[in-house]
Amino acid sequence: MDRHPRLPSDKSADTAFTDSNLQDEVAATQRKLTSGSEKTIYWIGVAASLFHLWANSIGVLPEIHRNAIHFGFVLLMGFILYPTFIRHQAGGLKLDTLLALLASLTALYLLLFEEALHARNQVPNTFDHLFATLSLILLLEITRRTAGLFIPGLSILFLSYALFWGKFLDGLWNFPGVSMSRMLYRMYFAPDGIFGTIATISSTFVFLFVLFGAFLIRSGAGEFMIRLALSILGRSVGGPAKMAAVASGMLGSISGSAVANTVGSGSLTIPMMKRVGFSPSFSAAVEAAASTGGQLMPPIMGAGAFIMSQWTQIPYLTIVGVSFIPAVLYFLSVIFFVHLRARKTGIRPLKSEEIPGVGEVLSEGWHFFIPLLTLVGLLVYGFTPTFAATVGIVSIVVASWWRPEARMRLRDISDALSLGARNMVTTGVILLCSGIVVGVVLLVGIGIKFSLLISALAGSSLLLTICLIAVASLILGMGLPVTASYIVLAVLAAPSLTTLGASLLAAHLLIFWYSQDANVTPPVCLAAYSAAGIAGSDPLNTGLESWKIAKGLYIIPLLFCYTPILFEGPLWHTAETIIAATLGLLAFAIAFEGFHLKLLPLPSRLLYFASTVLLLFPSWRLHATGAALFLVLYTFQRFGRSREHSTR
Repeated sequence: MDRHPRLPSDKSADTAFTDSNLQDEVAATQRKLTSGSEKTIYWIGVAASLFHLWANSIGVLPEIHRNAIHFGFVLLMGFILYPTFIRHQAGGLKLDTLLALLASLTALYLLLFEEALHARNQVPNTFDHLFATLSLILLLEITRRTAGLFIPGLSILFLSYALFWGKFLDGLWNFPGVSMSRMLYRMYFAPDGIFGTIATISSTFVFLFVLFGAFLIRSGAGEFMIRLALSILGRSVGGPAKMAAVASGMLGSISGSAVANTVGSGSLTIPMMKRVGFSPSFSAAVEAAASTGGQLMPPIMGAGAFIMSQWTQIPYLTIVGVSFIPAVLYFLSVIFFVHLRARKTGIRPLKSEEIPGVGEVLSEGWHFFIPLLTLVGLLVYGFTPTFAATVGIVSIVVASWWRPEARMRLRDISDALSLGARNMVTTGVILLCSGIVVGVVLLVGIGIKFSLLISALAGSSLLLTICLIAVASLILGMGLPVTASYIVLAVLAAPSLTTLGASLLAAHLLIFWYSQDANVTPPVCLAAYSAAGIAGSDPLNTGLESWKIAKGLYIIPLLFCYTPILFEGPLWHTAETIIAATLGLLAFAIAFEGFHLKLLPLPSRLLYFASTVLLLFPSWRLHATGAALFLVLYTFQRFGRSREHSTR
């Protein structure tokens, strides 16, 4: 019997990733396909991935044409994979195949007749209107199937505002309206519609990095990263839970999806946490909170990081570079909660025979670092993310040849190509549909109006503005996936933050972080609910626990706007801020958990909370005061504990 806990075989792991749709931003039930339909989807996925690799490397293609083909592939697969209604999974395939072909036809029409439109000086004819309308209807319908009613409902609300009811509003929100012909042109042919900027991000950065993750998963890198985390942290108190945090950070560098990390690593970490003594709800909550941090961990960070780079024109490497320290702080905050809870409940470490050796794990999987180092190295040297991802994919295959038993063969490569395209369907649909919202916002100037509204409510208070954005992100997150939530808030709220003095980078990173909170905050928290399903715990209790453990998600972004933690100041000041923030997060965990070296009475908890405020406040003098208070409290705890032991 194997003495080391392992994930299932590569084949099983791949099936789990495919069936759980781990790259999806939302949970959705796919149709149960026949073997023939499954093969069709398989080869469509292979073709889609090969096209995107070609178009983003050596291919020369107009941007709108590449985006139209991307649209065609995503909707073609989407209509076959997702039934009209979940309860009718077995039926409707013939109708959905027809819709899939119509979606492909709308993409083909744009390829064939866009030049004819330009020859008419951008005056659409009847067929232009027909295919534009058809593309919008089909996109809204597939978004409803994969992501629920909220995103298509929001899109229809924005469209109807610009077309009809905006003219009936008074004051700030009045808009005279545009004609249907003009709206269809903007949505179908213009660079700010469904084939515009957001579609470009989806068809380039996002698709290639999802494909990069699929290749790593297929090569066995997911199992290696989990085993490496176990070998490093398994011997410490609360080791499996700490391992969940580290493994999720490493898996997040591949997938960029909270639900992906939860299901991928949670299938191993949650049972182990329960076995050593953690409650089911706490075990699931740790995995959900840690997995949410996976989207904050460079180098991939989900689709939002690519959108941020495109919109702000801040180099992607810069975003990745400044995000590393805050991401580490977030995972440390999760580990602090785990360590305190383990000490509080008397959890013991795993047995030695259950923990693989670090050397053994590295000897088996050191080659998995080659593609990650290749990716980061190319980004550092200034190559584009698309080129870096393409070369990274090739390097995964080449690196696998170092070990004969892990070598990727032609079938493995085609499996990864199909898996990557299939995992991209929901994310691609969400991004394409988000293009409708963004297009209307740019057309009617809603972003400026929303910024004026926030300014009216918050005045000149940056802190109050941040609080309003946090509330808005939570409300949006109840119906929108993380990426869509970031897109909407970035368009609407980022100008308010920059007006009040936050840097462009700090404003967008803050919104990006707050967009993650819906994963762990009830009543709708997908990562927590996914983890609860694995743990067999109550979903609401799990959500509340994950909300508590993930408090760093709310605290750390404040530092973006008030401190130089993003390396926007002197290096010594940045280092001092990082040290103070680390100690402040520990003090916060102690105050919230009510335990340090022993159970804490309420006055002690309040003093630890005071130390937290001092350590996180942007002043080195207050940092020193907070550190001194923490040291005094720790000394009293240590002294009191020693006296208790001596009197026994």
